[in-house]
Amino acid sequence: MQQDLIARARTWLAEDPDPETREELAGLIDAGDLVALEDRFSGTLQFGTAGLRGEIGAGPMRMNRSVVIRAAAGLAAYLKAQGRTGGLVVIGYDARYKSADFARDTAAVMTGAGLRAAVLPRPLPTPVLAYAIRHLGAVAGVEVTASHNPPRDNGYKVYLGDGSQIVPPADAEIAAGIAAVGPLDGVPRPESGWEILGDEVLAAYLARTDAVLSPGSPRTARTVYTAMHGVGTSVLTAAFARAGFPEPVLVAEQADPDPAFPTVAFPNPEEPGAMDLAFATARRAAPDLVIANDPDADRCAVAVPDPSAAAGWRMLRGDEVGALLAAHLVSRGVKGVLAESIVSSSLLARIAAKAGLGYEETLTGFKWIARVEGLRYGYEEALGYCVDPEGVRDKDGITAALLVAELASVLKQKGRTLLDLLDDLAVEHGLHATDQLSVRVEDLSVIADAMRRLRENPPAALAGLAVTSAEDLSRGTELLPPTDGLRYHLTGARVIVRPSGTEPKLKCYLEVVVPVASAAALPEARTQAAALLTAIKHDLSAAAGI
Repeated sequence: MQQDLIARARTWLAEDPDPETREELAGLIDAGDLVALEDRFSGTLQFGTAGLRGEIGAGPMRMNRSVVIRAAAGLAAYLKAQGRTGGLVVIGYDARYKSADFARDTAAVMTGAGLRAAVLPRPLPTPVLAYAIRHLGAVAGVEVTASHNPPRDNGYKVYLGDGSQIVPPADAEIAAGIAAVGPLDGVPRPESGWEILGDEVLAAYLARTDAVLSPGSPRTARTVYTAMHGVGTSVLTAAFARAGFPEPVLVAEQADPDPAFPTVAFPNPEEPGAMDLAFATARRAAPDLVIANDPDADRCAVAVPDPSAAAGWRMLRGDEVGALLAAHLVSRGVKGVLAESIVSSSLLARIAAKAGLGYEETLTGFKWIARVEGLRYGYEEALGYCVDPEGVRDKDGITAALLVAELASVLKQKGRTLLDLLDDLAVEHGLHATDQLSVRVEDLSVIADAMRRLRENPPAALAGLAVTSAEDLSRGTELLPPTDGLRYHLTGARVIVRPSGTEPKLKCYLEVVVPVASAAALPEARTQAAALLTAIKHDLSAAAGI
């Protein structure tokens, strides 16, 4: 066993094209560090509907050039099997460690396989890549990014020619193509032959961002903006300038790309402490809004002034922003279908019904939301919003920020705020309060054990509310394909439990709905909802053993 492990490591080392990971692996072999080697060679990083994502390092269980070359070769084989030989593959990348290397390797593999490859000119937001696929008539796209994961991670996201991320069975077919790749020296990787795009694609994307706004709408909202050390600053500020909004005040410490993400523990606006510098900047600048993108700028976080909050500012939940944008679009008279994932608030269904619009619920992820027929607007509670599906069939933190700023400007003209509109929605549709119980683990078996416990002993009640129905989503439903998750409907509440698709987390999504007779009843309703959510968290933790 020991000799087999060392032999596999030496075989990998012999074909590793990256001096840095070669040095890392050679050091582990020389030191006889069997624990570290087993960690890197205990399997292979799995290619799924989120593509690849993992820690950078040597070996098949890490993100590295060898793994990326194999992924690109598998994707190329899939595209050729689909009759796409000679088709264009567009490649984008963020500013994380190794992203530019992984993008270049992908371009080389595509070129060597008889496809055409074009690489975006520099690190740019993921939605620019999603836009470029359809704009250029590509057969596929690749974005090298780990989104809001920790600094040590990177990832590989694949889109097909419709501009949407892959869904089954394409993921399994690409994974089979990857598994069939032999030694790396058998994968042609020319030194040139692909195109480095100019700024024309970015210019076309920016011109398209205007489409999300109403002609002649007020553009007065003042913002503080943070790119969270990612790639959003130049594109968002250009979009705001084009639209005629006041120039955002930048959180200087986080404005430029930095793969070390030095000021945050996790570069995700939802994580505790991530917005501290933005709030400090806002206390000095006194804007109407704080807007944050995650590092690849496909997500958008929004915060509003709140004297009762410790920082003087309060982050809106993704479900709150999702409802606000829906209400804004409805007020503008949009037509089409409103869609969201199953873990997002049921308030969107009520807004759609009241407006006489179509509504659809999908599995988690924009790969599903983007495929809804007739989609006009889609969102997911994890700060993802698709506000221009004809331009970008994915979440887009740039256009979402523009639409939030427009809504804030419209309300400001009337002497009102986003919080006032949220109150209106609560009175009209009931207070929809959401929360999340999220457990990050080192050992993935903890997640499997929690799911097994809940399947074997489903709770009969949570927070004193009877569970009226329990669904094991792994079996699928009439409207949803199978996914690893559990859904509980309670009297006046809903709970969904699922493993994260991109991080080592168990996620539990909670929603309670409290009827509200009038605006005067809102404080009591919020107190009641908060107590219920706390109690549900407690009882669910006990039931899952987490």
